[in-house]
Amino acid sequence: MVEFTGRDLHLVKKALAIAVLAIERQPGPFQSLSDQRDMKELLDRLIDGDTEMAFYARAARIAVTGQPE
Repeated sequence: MVEFTGRDLHLVKKALAIAVLAIERQPGPFQSLSDQRDMKELLDRLIDGDTEMAFYARAARIAVTGQPE
């Protein structure tokens, strides 16, 4: 199994946060709730607390919406 560290780990966390938000914003039958749930669980296992989660949630909002809030 691959182990991510450093910048690679940062990119995996950011990609998961972006994907979770993108799925959340997708309306209707194309919203894959099982993928979203699994991605959230994986992100929770990779992130070391609320402060780091807030950082990646903000980064995801900026990437998806262009706005920090």
